[in-house]
Amino acid sequence: MLLSTHLIQAGSVIVSALAGLTLIILRIRAGKKPTSLRKIVIPPLGMATGFIMFAFSVTHIPWFWGFSAFLTGMLIFAFPLIVTTRLERVESEIYVRRSKAFVFIMLTLFIIRLLLHGVVEKYMSIPQTGAIFYLLAFGMIIPWRLAMISDYMRLKKLES
Repeated sequence: MLLSTHLIQAGSVIVSALAGLTLIILRIRAGKKPTSLRKIVIPPLGMATGFIMFAFSVTHIPWFWGFSAFLTGMLIFAFPLIVTTRLERVESEIYVRRSKAFVFIMLTLFIIRLLLHGVVEKYMSIPQTGAIFYLLAFGMIIPWRLAMISDYMRLKKLES
């Protein structure tokens, strides 16, 4: 039992690291192509399907914990992403321009997540830990994408 728990935890870290690396690569590549409102909105909509996990009792957490995780994502973790993500017009197209610090920020957020993960999993099950970090990530992506939508709409308005 103990061995399987450690394997699940190690697998979780590996999958998270691969997902983070994939995200960094996709974000860097995305900066080379024009963006659209659709490309900005689709990731949080796709991520919202993760709320289905809460249909299963194994992921249930106290409301306060979930709300706290979501607010932490919104108020702390979203900030560096918002600050380092800018949209700019190049001729008639709009591109996402990230600062050179983007990769560093993503790696730092990942390391903080891993460190917190070790603390959180001492007090709750692995599925509940996943639920907490899902809410944290969802809380992070919403204000980031809303800021991008605002910039996009401002740049589109300047076009008219």
